[in-house]
Amino acid sequence: MGNLARAASETLRELANRLRLYESLLGLQVDHKEEKGSDLFTDSKDGANDQSQCAHNDDCCCCPIKPTRKRRAAVLVCLFEGHGGELRVILTKRSMKLSSYPGDVALPGGKMEEHDKDDATTALREATEEIGLDPELVQVVANLEPFFSQHLFEVIPVIGLLTKIEDFTPSPNADEVDVVFDVPLEMFLKVCLGQYRRRITDVRRENG
Repeated sequence: MGNLARAASETLRELANRLRLYESLLGLQVDHKEEKGSDLFTDSKDGANDQSQCAHNDDCCCCPIKPTRKRRAAVLVCLFEGHGGELRVILTKRSMKLSSYPGDVALPGGKMEEHDKDDATTALREATEEIGLDPELVQVVANLEPFFSQHLFEVIPVIGLLTKIEDFTPSPNADEVDVVFDVPLEMFLKVCLGQYRRRITDVRRENG
């Protein structure tokens, strides 16, 4: 992965530092040294944020499914600095050939495979397969809090910084992706917030 300190702008360096602080405060830290891998469900010293308690406890009901590799996925939130200095995020339009969510706008990502070392590996591998993004161009800086998809996959958003957007030439996999494009991060966040609010409203209506 690229050397952020050497290649990134001040904006991207500041963003990386803030994301790492956020990740640390939430106890979601990932190992940023590539040579040092860790198991997905290693025990923490105090038991906080320890998903192994769910993974091996049949009586646990703190999450809708057991967080195993077979039900785990990751998406890449790949950010870069636009020509005007604004932060932008890379998105895809899913292929109309797909059986699930054809034509939807999505982040690159997918299911974790057995040989994936961690969530970042999954997200980068999927981005390579879907849009031809070279992992060496991306600096992974943080994992955000997981969420559960409609199909009850535990999805981990992986934040990656693309310091040299000019080195990336999209090469979409025609079986999975129709279009690769980017939008301002601010717009992306507003859309996500709007979707979240609509879901909350729907849940409240369903529950009276």
